Amino acid sequence: MLKKLIVVLILAVSLFAKMEFSEPKPSFENPRKWLIKLNTDDIDKVNQTLSTINNVLKIYPDTTLNIVVVVYAKGMRAIKKDYDKKTLSRIQSVMEYGVEFVGCINTMDSMHWKKKDFIKDISYVQAGIAQVIEKVAGGWYDITPF
Repeated sequence: MLKKLIVVLILAVSLFAKMEFSEPKPSFENPRKWLIKLNTDDIDKVNQTLSTINNVLKIYPDTTLNIVVVVYAKGMRAIKKDYDKKTLSRIQSVMEYGVEFVGCINTMDSMHWKKKDFIKDISYVQAGIAQVIEKVAGGWYDITPF
């Protein structure tokens, strides 16, 4: 009984815990910029990434967080139309909240894939790794959840 009470108290406290943002606090004019690299088609890792994105989106007020997922190598498979339908639905769901997915043309070329093979609303760059380098140089936080 005591264990159940402690668990309930911990859950109650965590529900009402307030996030302390560092200065300068995130705002529309100064949003946090989060870069995620997706270079795997492992369904568990892809879904863990999506769960983490969803959890973080719950913390930040609207328009105070920009998220870009740079997809390259085996990760490109995860945004193809023939990938797991439930996972693709989750990807499209986070995209509705402004999360940008950027695909690698070099990977597409090496695999003989075309843009029509991928879900809609994907942005593309020639080299995914070069995009990562430029985002980091531009002040984006490079944090990949897995």
